[in-house]
Amino acid sequence: MTGRPDDKTTARPHDRSYWCVELHCHTRASFDSLTKPEAIVRTCREKGIDRIAITDHNTMAGIADVQALAPGLVIPAEEIKTAEGEVIGWFMTEEIPRGLPLEETIRRLRDQGAVIGVPHPLDSLRMGSALGEESLMRVIDQVDALEVLNARCLRQSDNDRALAIAKAHGKLMTAGSDAHAAREVGTAIMIMPPFHDAESFRQSLAAARIEGRLSGGYVRFHSTYAKIVKKLFGKSWDTECTEDTLRTQRGDEKAR
Repeated sequence: MTGRPDDKTTARPHDRSYWCVELHCHTRASFDSLTKPEAIVRTCREKGIDRIAITDHNTMAGIADVQALAPGLVIPAEEIKTAEGEVIGWFMTEEIPRGLPLEETIRRLRDQGAVIGVPHPLDSLRMGSALGEESLMRVIDQVDALEVLNARCLRQSDNDRALAIAKAHGKLMTAGSDAHAAREVGTAIMIMPPFHDAESFRQSLAAARIEGRLSGGYVRFHSTYAKIVKKLFGKSWDTECTEDTLRTQRGDEKAR
């Protein structure tokens, strides 16, 4: 695995001995995303992404809609807000509620056989969602992987610190776009051998490499806009605001 990821995020030719995998993506099921399942599937096909983890905030409700369109594409996952910050479970079978103690959340993930990761663990600008060094070090032996490239981090140094801790403690290392809009999918990805379950996923991560870059601060507008739309329109936004309508309202291809 490379220490500093390669900047290669365009569509890739298919080499069946390795998959291109996106491990951190949100859908409209998250409170801060408007991304529809059709857009996720289309983007994955355009960018040559073989598998994508749907990691919605505190819910697994968005997974089925993507699976219905592309059954083999999705890794069932969840980004869970614990009492101290967020963790991710991959290959989950049961949703875990937000707000539980950190160790209890990890125990529930372990009980269902999930692979456990810590997203953006040392992001100095995400107060409340990043675990921070004190909490991370307390549970470092209880988690499988650290996210050492989160494309939404504004400071590369925060990713670098996570990388250093992962190396020092022999942790698996992951990257993720943390995509809240379809255009972000594939910004930071894993190139890894094929897998089919949690154990083979762990083994594949050990042989993986990272490719990607930081997204830039402008993408955070996608999340802000999503929260405003959902507050204004409530549950009706999904039928009243199509992707084209939202794009017109933004009027700016740089909008998050």
